[in-house]
Amino acid sequence: MRISEASFVIEDKLDGKQLLKNLERYGRTCYKSEAKITTDSAYQFIAKLIQLGHESVLEHEKITVRFICDRALSHEIVRHRLGSYSQESTRYCNYKKRGLEFIKPPFPEDGEGFRIWLSAMQACEQAYNALIEAGATPEEARGVLPHYLKTEVVVTYNLREWRHFFKLRCSKPAHPQMRKLACALLKEFQRQIPVVFDDIQASL
Repeated sequence: MRISEASFVIEDKLDGKQLLKNLERYGRTCYKSEAKITTDSAYQFIAKLIQLGHESVLEHEKITVRFICDRALSHEIVRHRLGSYSQESTRYCNYKKRGLEFIKPPFPEDGEGFRIWLSAMQACEQAYNALIEAGATPEEARGVLPHYLKTEVVVTYNLREWRHFFKLRCSKPAHPQMRKLACALLKEFQRQIPVVFDDIQASL
């Protein structure tokens, strides 16, 4: 049994400046103002579109991210309808062969909560392995696997949907573990992509 932290990998090689230039070129079609494009005009143009609520232009560009998280968080992620998803399948993956991996809970490792959690995960692992040894298929045995089971889900959203994702998942009412993961990703997007996500706050 392995225990790991939730994390993410940005699958695309991001060029934030070029991404903005692309969006400006697409967006200026609406106004036939392509002649106003300069080397640094994209920043102000995209900021103005966002300020005006003209975010449909942002749908022309997408980013793909691999989330490594527990299955409970993955259920929240895939609720966003305007996305494409590819997720590790408990129907087909045989975890007795590869070993079970769980995402670390929020409980302090030296506390009673963590001890109870660890005992429960060990019991799930034992039950799963026993079912496989008894002839159950992975899709039959998966019923004893908990929400803390590690999963990988590859997510593709256009930039407008990423904005929607961050507004929901980085807000204070969001699930604390989801908020922690989403805020870390938001900060990375803000670091690599100018303007598009600057108005969204990470509420840690």
